[in-house]
Amino acid sequence: MDKFTDFAALHRPGAPLVLYNIWDAGSAQAVARAGARAIATGSWSVGAAQGHGDAQAVPIEVALANAERIVRAVALPVTIDFEGGYAEAPEPFAANLARLAGTGAIGANVEDQRVGGEGLHPIAEHQARLAAARAALGARFFLNARTDVFLKTPAEAHDAGRVSEALERAHAYAEAGASGFFVPGLQKLDLLERLCAKAPLPVNVMAAPGGPPRAALAEVGVARISHGPFPYRALMKQLEEAARGALG
Repeated sequence: MDKFTDFAALHRPGAPLVLYNIWDAGSAQAVARAGARAIATGSWSVGAAQGHGDAQAVPIEVALANAERIVRAVALPVTIDFEGGYAEAPEPFAANLARLAGTGAIGANVEDQRVGGEGLHPIAEHQARLAAARAALGARFFLNARTDVFLKTPAEAHDAGRVSEALERAHAYAEAGASGFFVPGLQKLDLLERLCAKAPLPVNVMAAPGGPPRAALAEVGVARISHGPFPYRALMKQLEEAARGALG
């Protein structure tokens, strides 16, 4: 099988693909040596490592060049956290994703929040963005549609109503050609179980310190677990402490 087919096949509800998110070619090689089955960037980590912030603060040319270096550094499938696709309108959004595919990446996360703005794109608007991207990319690209329904609300407000809101988006995004559905911020297992049971796409969650363990996430039907910015933050903390010991 090829990289895209291998990657898509790893999304199995109950036996989730674990992505320990990286930020550059060196960190990708380290995670590959650890036994990873695929490589995924985290936009927050990429931004921090490049001396920028999150929310598309990394210039697109820098982001694309970084993606290409990562792809060349490892033999594994690579998926890129591409935030809001560096564009609002469907056509430039699709064109930017096509450029990303040209680096050799076989997938991307794209989110439905208005990067640099307020709130989320209306469902029909984001659906049009995803449909344009699918038309430009063809079938062999894993388009992981992230919704920020849960990240934009406090955890205590996560309830059945929020799950219904997320599922409406999941069905619309699936119709537009999305390959997966990413719900960072949702940690309540009962709600995740309900979402996984009714979502038309494999569900991706973000693991967080103090959150549900991998086995529990698998049990409720999660198909993919990302680690977001937490690997970078942990490593930088270790580096700072080691430097303090050496310099003190």
